[in-house]
Amino acid sequence: MKHLLLSSEEKVQLIQNYQPGAFFLASPKRTILAEGIFQHIETNQLNELSTKVAHVLETAEQAGIQAPIVAGAVPFDPAQPVRLNVPIHVQFSDPLEFHQGDEETEVTSPSYEVTPVPSHEVYMNGVKEGLAKIEKGELSKIVISRSLHLKSNQDIHTKAILERLARHNTTGYTFAANVADPASSQKRTLLGASPELLLSKTGSSVMSNPLAGSRPRSSDPIEDQRRRDELLTSAKDLHEHAVVVEAVTKALAPYCHKLDVPASPSVIQTETMWHLSTVIKGELEDSSISSIDLALSLHPTPAVCGTPTADAREAIQAIEPFDRGFFTGMIGWADAHGDGEWIVTIRCAEAEGQSLRLFAGAGVVKGSKAEEELAETSAKFNTMLRAMGMHQL
Repeated sequence: MKHLLLSSEEKVQLIQNYQPGAFFLASPKRTILAEGIFQHIETNQLNELSTKVAHVLETAEQAGIQAPIVAGAVPFDPAQPVRLNVPIHVQFSDPLEFHQGDEETEVTSPSYEVTPVPSHEVYMNGVKEGLAKIEKGELSKIVISRSLHLKSNQDIHTKAILERLARHNTTGYTFAANVADPASSQKRTLLGASPELLLSKTGSSVMSNPLAGSRPRSSDPIEDQRRRDELLTSAKDLHEHAVVVEAVTKALAPYCHKLDVPASPSVIQTETMWHLSTVIKGELEDSSISSIDLALSLHPTPAVCGTPTADAREAIQAIEPFDRGFFTGMIGWADAHGDGEWIVTIRCAEAEGQSLRLFAGAGVVKGSKAEEELAETSAKFNTMLRAMGMHQL
């Protein structure tokens, strides 16, 4: 395995070397480009995933691969198969940096045939179904999502889109992974720029950064600031956020002898959204536990599913008229020591040939309004649409 630390001059080259089929992740801590496949991890039983990963990593070391990692994506539905593999060549660098004057890859915007799935009306009816379940006491929260299916007359330029995502979302997590069936010769690329860290582990230190409660950004600085300030004082959004923080804290507590949970959230920004954010840090009782097991103990959080989790997932599958696939799953990597980084798979799309499927969801709690949740999903689509050289649909 090529396991290289690159100079600052070579960091941009790392993303330029990406080709569809490889794994790429740019985070605030590091940049990774992983190519080639030593072995796929095949399972749809998440309770046995870390054991399988440990076995394959051991096999890779015995085969002469130095410091192997596993990388890829885990779907939202635990009954669906993961798309993880041990790559042959891995390059690590410090966080990706772009400098003023760097040439940006141009993305031509081809004409697309766009099909919303579901329609706006059906989506809002789905939000109302979720609200009815909350009113009956069946759920405290549910995340209702929708998708845009885009068809072009030319192949999707995933590499150019990935680079634009990285340039315009420098504080988040930009990713790409092939999620096609290993038996297929086709490539199906999951790519996006998520603002949300599910879990990272380094030695005995762990961190999670749940986000819940959002406002679309405004091009008017005064209005933009008003929305930010409103988010910080919104009882509905603060409650929605607290539910997620409580769930993450409860899941991590059994593994940690020390857990630092801020009393109140802060606000983070992306190009398109304001989010309530809480950074949770902990020290593990047993540093040998894998980041995969820790991430799976959180997956899916109420931020992307709802609460109670099992009931919310069942309701989602009944209400949403499409398969989420890897949307609201997790994407990342882990090494043989269990260290790794796992990202919540949002602000993303799946590209295959001349087609793209974009995804966006909104958290529904008591007091939510269907029209506002529809507007929130529209704003969230903008992360991908802008990277494609398109305006809001």
